[in-house]
Order: sequence, then C-alpha cells, then structure tokens
Amino acid sequence: MEPVTGAASAVPRSQVVSGSAQDADALVATLFTQEADRLVALARFFTDDRTAAEDLVQEAFIRLARNTGRIRDTDKAAAYLRSIVVNLSRDHNRRGLVSLRHRPPAVLDEPSAEETSFKQESRREVVAALRSLPHRQRECLALRYYLELSVDDIADALGVSANSVKTHLKRGLRGLAAFLEPGMKEHDHG
Repeated sequence: MEPVTGAASAVPRSQVVSGSAQDADALVATLFTQEADRLVALARFFTDDRTAAEDLVQEAFIRLARNTGRIRDTDKAAAYLRSIVVNLSRDHNRRGLVSLRHRPPAVLDEPSAEETSFKQESRREVVAALRSLPHRQRECLALRYYLELSVDDIADALGVSANSVKTHLKRGLRGLAAFLEPGMKEHDHG
C-alpha cells in the first residue's frame, strides 16, 4: 500500500523511515502528538460516538505502526493516516447500519462551558446537515473545510479524481445550504 501525498507535518520532509524500530516508534509518536486530536474530530464527523471515533483513531495508529516500513517519505505519513481513519470510519458505519437498530442512540458530548448557546445550536445544525449528506460529499467537505486539505490531497486520501472531489464539494455545499437555509431564516425572523 503506497502512502498518499499531502499534509504538512513537523517531521522533516527529507526524513525517511529507515526501517529501525526506533525510527518507526518516533514517527508514530510524533504523528500522535500532532494529529490525534484532529483525527478524532475527523472521525466524529462520520460517527455519532466519541468513543468509537477514538477507537478508530487508535486502530489507525496501530495500522500505521505496522506499515511504517512502507513509508518512504514521512511528510506523507499524516495523509496516509487520515486516509486510514476515513476508511475505518466508512467500514464502521457499514457495520453499524446492521446493529444500529438494536442499540440506543449515542449520547452527544457535553458542550464546553465557554461556548454560547447560539454557537452550540449552530454547531449541531451544521453537524446534522453534514450527516444528512451522502458519505462522499461529507468526506470531501470534512477534509476540505475542517482539515483544510487541497483538492489534490483529498483526491489522494479518498482514492478518487480531483474532478470528482470538486463535484462532491460543490454538491455537498449545495446540500448544506439547502439544509441550513430554512434554519437560518428562522433565526432571522425569530
């Protein structure tokens, strides 16, 4: 499996994993420090459960650690890790569709104390709007606007063409607008 391109990280571009366990451990530890929180947040876009998102990210780091010998350019390791998280999230949701009917709905995380009620409501509306979109549109929007990846980096992470990413972004934004506009009008008139 060849790593995908993109994603700047603090690991020097020229550094290559030499194959030693010490180098591999250092790479995984550095990436964990730099990327774990963002990856959990990314996985949360695709799952309703923070614990599941954390488990998926943990599994992604395990898979990365097992495959560090395949990474020739450590600058690509973060993008490779993101693609693992997206794929694991997708698989989790496929399995979850079967068991979803047999479990109670997940409890949403408590918002932080410093958030205002308007921001909390806006965030819930945006997350609900994202979750209403087809999975590919949701993935493209999350990678573009949450992780701020370029179209080419998104295409590499998802294994699709750049034109496909552009189409999914355009359709996703249109879908978000259609979902959110009625709520925005209510806020304007209320």
